[in-house]
This record gives sequence, structure tokens and C-alpha cells, in this order.
Amino acid sequence: MTQTPQLTDLQAKISAEVEARRDDLIALTQELIRIPTLNPPGENYREICEYLDRRLKASGFETQLVRAVGAPGDSEVYPRWNIVARREGARAGECVHFNSHIDVVDVGKGWTTDPFGGELKDGKVYGRGACDMKGGLAASIVAAEAFLAVVPDWQGAIEISGTADEESGGFGGVAYLAEQGFYQKVDHVIIPEPLNVDRICLGHRGVWWAEIETHGEIAHGSMPFLGDCAVRHMGAVLHEMEATLFPALAQKRTDMPVVPEGAKQSTLNINSLHGGQEEIPSDSTGLPSPVVPDSARMVIDRRFLIEEDIDEVQAEIRDVLERVKAGRAGFDYGIREMHRVLPTMTERDAPVVTTVTEAIRQTLGKDPSYVVSPGTYDQKHIDRIGKLKNCVAYGPGILDLAHKPDEYVGVDDMVASAQVMALSLLSLLGSPQSP
Repeated sequence: MTQTPQLTDLQAKISAEVEARRDDLIALTQELIRIPTLNPPGENYREICEYLDRRLKASGFETQLVRAVGAPGDSEVYPRWNIVARREGARAGECVHFNSHIDVVDVGKGWTTDPFGGELKDGKVYGRGACDMKGGLAASIVAAEAFLAVVPDWQGAIEISGTADEESGGFGGVAYLAEQGFYQKVDHVIIPEPLNVDRICLGHRGVWWAEIETHGEIAHGSMPFLGDCAVRHMGAVLHEMEATLFPALAQKRTDMPVVPEGAKQSTLNINSLHGGQEEIPSDSTGLPSPVVPDSARMVIDRRFLIEEDIDEVQAEIRDVLERVKAGRAGFDYGIREMHRVLPTMTERDAPVVTTVTEAIRQTLGKDPSYVVSPGTYDQKHIDRIGKLKNCVAYGPGILDLAHKPDEYVGVDDMVASAQVMALSLLSLLGSPQSP
């Protein structure tokens, strides 16, 4: 284990200032959880942005509320609101940006606590979004406020954003802000996603979503020989995937430090499968009509590695379909791309990585581990659209608790991560006389 470095007086004051704000950090996290920003459909985005607006203005930030007009999901009923806050230092310098998403996923079943109660119990704050990622958002705000209270003479700028729709791709949030040029004056980005307080996440795997459709011919269900069953054709596709594609993907391994271990290979998930008529409503007492299905659709979720090319990923799926077509009479198909994200990974010697690394050593007395996420998050937009590679995910919370019943974030982890973020601010924005 690495010994905890001896803190300077200023570093110790900053860490102590964060600790002194423990109760405020808890209360802020609870208040954020109590605003149910469910996505879908995208509820209460304006309410949480206005709450953050009041908080950050009181801390001397200039704020903007930005609606992602025209972005996927944006509507008059569910507008996609974001907040961006900025505070300038005493002199010109670099800009550190903390980005957190404000949306949370559906509650689901199995809760023993109020999903939007923000209950504090045994050193943990419970609620939907507690770790993913309202605890991280609160920690970044308290980190910035503690830094400002202790270091009046600093250079550069601090930005804090709360953005929409990360859980559904981030197109109404970080992607929109990046397209509008919000990251052009940013030098360092920290995204407080819940990847454990002693780990730095450098990036994520790639993703390709597509819909495959097999075609058939409709006929009376009592005489299926007069039609052509699209569902049976889709069954042949699944069989070919099991026989050839899944084994091939299992052999593909990456040098990316992806966690958990199973995600170090290429993966394919069958996200949904539907053939024939639409299902009858649950309250209907009628029966479906007897017809041979002329269409079957399958949505696939392919996660790929930085060593793979997106063209190769697509070709593998087409090869499966072409093999089926070559050996199956009447087989025809269509394929439609739904979504793509290329893999990204920040270098370990990037300034934000080395800075957060040292702050973790100073706070926790240990070297961090470096990981890559199995799924994507908003780093993809900061990298690809914002053209900013100097970005990591670092924040409180246990990744395995995200989207689960009784989701929680540990208070000690929030305090420690806020100390890490505050010390990172000191390193990046402190005056020339500061350590």
C-alpha cells in the first residue's frame, strides 16, 4: 500500500473544509434524490435545474439553463433542460469542468426504502439515482465550494453542469452542449460516475445497436404451407449466431482494463425479439387472429473493443445473415442501424488522470486502479463531438448498485471523492505559489 503523502497546510485545510461540509453534502444529495427526474420520459428536468441554479448562484457561479431544442426526446411536454454554471478565478488559466447527468432510470420493483425519499441510514443515502449519479453531482458541488472557501486567489475557471438524458444516450444533454460549443473553452473534464472511490475510469467500450428484420409471406394459420413464416427465418438467424458468432466474439479480448472481467471480450445481447402480430392488450379478452407472420424483428446490442473497427463489427452481422440466406430457401432480411458509439480511452499520462491519481493518493493513501466501463457514458460526446480527450470518470458510489432496488451511496465515499476533486482543483487551478 502507498503511504499517504504528507499534506501541505493548504491541502489539509481544503480536505478539512470538505469534511466540515459533510452534513451539507448529505442534505444536498437528499434534495437532489427527492426530485424524481425519471427518464423515460424525462420528468422534472426544469425543476432540478432551477434547484441547482439557486444553489450555484449563491456560490458565485454564473449560470445558464439550456434547453436542447430539437434533440431526441425533447418536446413541449418533456423539454430537455440542462444547466451550465461557471465561475472565473482571479486570473486567466485553465478550466476544470465537472459534468453530472440529472436523469435517473425507472424505479422497478423490490425496494424496501422510498425510492425518492433520500433516507439516511447507517452512513448511506438511499434512493433512485443516489449513486448514479446525484451523489457524485453533490460531491462535485461541495468540492468546488470548499475549494473556493479556502483558496481565494486561484486562476482559471470552474464549471459545473447538470445534463439530461445520459441514461438514454445523452443526446439531449452533453451531446447537445458539445454541438453548441460549450466545451471549446474547457481543458479538463471529470464526470463523477459511480465507479468506486479508489478507481479512475479512462473510457468505455463501443456500442452498435441495430434492428434485424426477417421477411415472410402472410397466410391463414391453418394452412401455413401457403405462407412463409418470418419467425422461423429469425429462428435460423439465432441458430447461426449461437453456432458461429457467439463463439467468435468470446475469443476477442482487449488490452483495455475493462471491468468486470467478462466485459474484456466482445459481447452481443439480444435486446428484444418480436414476430407476427402485435400483442393484444393485457385487459383484452379477445384472441389473436390465425395468420402466418410475414415479419420478425430483433434488436441487437453489440459491445465492441478499441481493437475492433466498426466496419468489421457490422460485417460480422451481415455475414451471419448471408450465411443463413445461402442455405435457406425464401430467406430475405433487412438491417437498420439504430445507434453507434466508438470506444474511447484517455491515456494514463493525460493531465486530468495524473492529477486525480495524486489526489487519490493524498486522500486515500493508495494508488488508484484504472478501469474502463463495459457500457458507455457521456465521455463519448466530450471526446467525439467536443474534441476533448482530457476526460475521466471519477466519483463516489459502487457501480454494481446502479439501477438496482435500494440503490445507495455511502457518505464516507462522497466525502472522500469530494476531497479528491477539491485537491484536484488546487493542483490544476491553484496560484503559482500553491502546491
